[in-house]
Amino acid sequence: MNENIAIEVKDLTKIYRLYEKSSDRVREALHLTRRSRHTEHYALRNVNIDIRKGETVGIIGTNGSGKSTILKIITGVLNPSGGEVNVNGRISALLELGAGFNMEYTGLENIFLNGTMIGFSEKEIKAKLQDILDFADIGEFVHQPVKTYSSGMFVRLAFAVAINIEPEILIVDEALSVGDVFFQAKCYHKFEEFKQMGKTILFVSHDLSSIARYCDRVVLLNKGVKLGEGSPKKMIDIYKQVLVGQYQEEQSDQEEASDNLLNDPAIMEAAGKSMRDGSDHSDPGYQETNSDGKNPETLEYGSKKAVITEYYVEDDKGKKSNAILKGSEFSIHLKVKILKDVAAPIFAFTFKNVKGTEITGTNTMFEKAFLEGCKKGTEKEIVFTQKMDLQGGEYLLSFGVTGYEKDDFTVYHRLYDVLNITVISDKNTVGYYDMNSKVTVKTI
Repeated sequence: MNENIAIEVKDLTKIYRLYEKSSDRVREALHLTRRSRHTEHYALRNVNIDIRKGETVGIIGTNGSGKSTILKIITGVLNPSGGEVNVNGRISALLELGAGFNMEYTGLENIFLNGTMIGFSEKEIKAKLQDILDFADIGEFVHQPVKTYSSGMFVRLAFAVAINIEPEILIVDEALSVGDVFFQAKCYHKFEEFKQMGKTILFVSHDLSSIARYCDRVVLLNKGVKLGEGSPKKMIDIYKQVLVGQYQEEQSDQEEASDNLLNDPAIMEAAGKSMRDGSDHSDPGYQETNSDGKNPETLEYGSKKAVITEYYVEDDKGKKSNAILKGSEFSIHLKVKILKDVAAPIFAFTFKNVKGTEITGTNTMFEKAFLEGCKKGTEKEIVFTQKMDLQGGEYLLSFGVTGYEKDDFTVYHRLYDVLNITVISDKNTVGYYDMNSKVTVKTI
């Protein structure tokens, strides 16, 4: 095993036997029947992951994709059905509420119990005790049995123990979602400290903003199979395809995995113009470049019932531009061709930062601006007008046309990160947007 690797997962497989009734399990175990009475469920199938020392890696996927299973195997809670896991470093894990705690013991007793299980002596635990108590901040409840704790108090203590025993590898499985907002902020601040110290962090979360902000790399699982790994932005975009049933698993290359609408001759003919860059090639000013802020490698997918044929941004002077002055009014323009009858399409835009975190956005349903059905052959032009209050910097703009069909959410066409928008500012405040505060200072 490479000394720079903290966790090595090779061909990891976990199979569960599922029985229709409990008596079938007994009959099969006692060999009272010749035929198999179970079906095999693959929670994980031939998964390979290498996590380097000092990395923060997130695992995302839908429910039942195998995220928690792989963490439990890495930490030794479960045994694999096949493959192997090698760990280089001392692990501290917070897998689920109550894991590793004796409900009858007090909080204080559980601190010593957990510390001992990890390999610390009583003297070493006592040296860290005050830091643990300060972080948990549960007061005198530390002397009460943990079975009397609220879920918030429980996770405070569990995380305080996990984070303060100086692990080389920290593993967290969705546990932080139980704590209050102040505790979550304190935990993520600790994550930042860990990253700066070169510790390895592996965590599962449905909070995609946290995944985008803290992870160096993301692994995407689906139905026990690793769909891919890479930058948070790329994996989150693929995950969103999985959520709406638009990801094609048989295609390994992500650019092939999209529906490749731009190269579909029928769609091109119906739309009447190129959709790759959202502009008419007959325009004498057209050039095959991305100098106008358009992304030549746009990720797109959808059912093709409606397609976005053109998109651009206008500044406060009505000129097409991808550079917007902070504080000025600007407009986002979409043109959409309806290729099949659709009921109440929803037109949307989203701003992301360069790490893929969604900053803001809206759609015609939120704004109650358009709630009608559209017939085949209809063309719509949608204009969103607003003031630019984002901080100065670089942003990515995405578009979508979606809707509901018999209560099922459907994606007709999505274009991710199609435009780079530069916000020009001579005054930036804290965070993503400016509250435009009016300040007065008086002498009293």
